[in-house]
Amino acid sequence: MALAGCSAGETPRKVEAIAPQDSAQQFGDLRVRYNALPSLSMPAAATQAYGIERGAGKALVVIALRRVQGQDELPAHGEVSGTATDLSGRRQPIAFRTVRTGEYEDHIGVVDISTHDTLRFVLEVRSEEGGGTLRFERTF
Repeated sequence: MALAGCSAGETPRKVEAIAPQDSAQQFGDLRVRYNALPSLSMPAAATQAYGIERGAGKALVVIALRRVQGQDELPAHGEVSGTATDLSGRRQPIAFRTVRTGEYEDHIGVVDISTHDTLRFVLEVRSEEGGGTLRFERTF
């Protein structure tokens, strides 16, 4: 009964999807695709293939480097380094390692997380095609 007064007489509406955050950034001819996700959200076979620890307190950071040529994304090689900082200011360096899938190269890192943790990522990306500073935030 108390909740009935919260709607101010409005008719219920359909849920509207929120568009996902852009997870790519362009540096010259280099396109950087990025994501950070809890390791438990990945299949065990995938985390095993990446050689990472799967657990409730771990998140996987994936950075894919691609050379843009017209509408195509071709393999690009480069380096990624950076840190993740939580809202209390605790900073974690991220040790990235290269994982190859065919001709493509991804950079994989692992960070410690806790429930409802928000991390701000600042990454330096370098490649022959371009490079720069990539900044993004994720809440786990």
